[in-house]
Amino acid sequence: MGVEEHTQEPAAAEELTVETTASGTRYPIAPGYRVNVRTGPGTSYRIVRTLPYGQKIPIYCQKPGERVTGPYGTSNLWDNIANGQFVADVYVYTGRDGYSAPRCD
Repeated sequence: MGVEEHTQEPAAAEELTVETTASGTRYPIAPGYRVNVRTGPGTSYRIVRTLPYGQKIPIYCQKPGERVTGPYGTSNLWDNIANGQFVADVYVYTGRDGYSAPRCD
């Protein structure tokens, strides 16, 4: 199954800051988590890489998929962070529930 790695590290306030720059918005992964990046919106999809601790990621679009539980609740929303690469939204601090980017086609 697709369990994400977690350690009990204290959350630093700066880790939960959404960055908006000229090149786009980047969202932080939950502190203390190394999150698997998959080829589709579910834990049955192949892992293509694992994001390191403290990583901030772009979200190009979002789509519904497998329902999972993480540090930011339970949801079926998955974030497209690169071509053919998805992470569960419950591991990404967006500052809101639901869609924070356009829905993927």
